[in-house]
Amino acid sequence: MAEAAASQPASQPLLRVQDVAVRFGGIVALDGVSFDVAPGQIVGLIGPNGAGKTTLFNCVSRLYECDSGDIFFAGRRLREVARHGIAALGIGRTFQNLALFRSMSVLDNVMVGHHSRTRGGFLANALRLPRAVREDRAIAEKARALIGALQLDAVAAVRVSDLPFGTQKRVELARALAAEPKLLLLDEPASGLNHEEVSQLGALIRDLRERFHLTVLLVEHHMNLVMGISEQVVALNFGRLIAQGTPAQVREDPELVRAYLGTA
Repeated sequence: MAEAAASQPASQPLLRVQDVAVRFGGIVALDGVSFDVAPGQIVGLIGPNGAGKTTLFNCVSRLYECDSGDIFFAGRRLREVARHGIAALGIGRTFQNLALFRSMSVLDNVMVGHHSRTRGGFLANALRLPRAVREDRAIAEKARALIGALQLDAVAAVRVSDLPFGTQKRVELARALAAEPKLLLLDEPASGLNHEEVSQLGALIRDLRERFHLTVLLVEHHMNLVMGISEQVVALNFGRLIAQGTPAQVREDPELVRAYLGTA
């Protein structure tokens, strides 16, 4: 992790969100939101339903365009990057609602995640040229290594649709990691998990951060998980930034308490 952080100047954030605003007709989804994510950090993004958290994720992953403001990744303005180039740039993502190929096996789903790193091209793969065959073997080997890291070996050949929800969550996480991201966006990874699975998830996220030299931006409603693993927390409400700082600082912020409980 020290090596990963040292690759960037100390003053240079990996992700910079700068005065981002998004509107859907008359609805303001994000209203001038700004914050930084330093290399190697786990940052929690919290707020009540409708606060704008997933909208912000969609802007970072280029599914949505910002109406104003900018987002920079490793110093590069993301609006200058094509949507299909986000994964190759180094941004990986899981989704609030699972986005897996349910009729495909766990191994095949994880191999799909390597697509942004392939070089063979359509013709080489269609003709099964030697280079494409070698690349497929290398991808399968990397996918099996990720499957092992997420303790999915026993179900590698099983169709995703036949797996419990918690296991499917780990499959999607493995697929996101297959693209070799520098920044991993986790959208409500604890949703639908039981208490034991949530506890295991926190330890897993920390382990993956160290093992793969990741920076993690996490959207989550499970406060114990967010506060337990995050170095920094950013809180939104009605599209506005209402608090940011360490978990201890944000937990005591009166505006955050009002956002969740209606009173300080």
